[in-house]
Amino acid sequence: MGKIIIFSAPSGSGKTTIIKSLLEKDLNLVFSVSATSRLPRGKEEHGKDYFFLTPEEFKSRIQNGDFLEYEEVYQDKFYGTLKEHVENILNHGKNVIFDVDVVGGLNIKKYYQERALAIFVQPPGIKALEERLKGRGTDSEEVIQARIDKAAYELTFAPRFDVVLINDNLREAQEKAYKIVKEFLEQ
Repeated sequence: MGKIIIFSAPSGSGKTTIIKSLLEKDLNLVFSVSATSRLPRGKEEHGKDYFFLTPEEFKSRIQNGDFLEYEEVYQDKFYGTLKEHVENILNHGKNVIFDVDVVGGLNIKKYYQERALAIFVQPPGIKALEERLKGRGTDSEEVIQARIDKAAYELTFAPRFDVVLINDNLREAQEKAYKIVKEFLEQ
């Protein structure tokens, strides 16, 4: 029976890069594919990038209790984690790694309890986070400010996670994350 590894962090903290580095290691990890009610973009594939559901299907599955966690980001634009998908991976003896928002991460931790390790990736500070977001060159000033405001809110959740991993040096954060995850999986 596999275990659960949860990563949550404000946008720009380096969480996705850390997760990608862990998926390349020999940790028997499978990335949790989320469900969404939005339409596929570009070459996204059902079951690989997302499980694409209509808003009606998504709402029906919420009513059926099929999600570990979900959020309606915009009206009729849902994202969530299907229990059935996660259980299928676990039942095949693999470990599941998640990239989710802080509330979703805490909900998954609550559901799986000791079988789950919840890691909060924290930037060295709001100023550093702002510089990273601006350095990406992908967002407008308004979007960056909204992300900074959201990050300040998300940082208040850090103490509720099992581990707070401060990412002030990406290589060191990747090495620490590997060590933390490996120790948890070997327990």
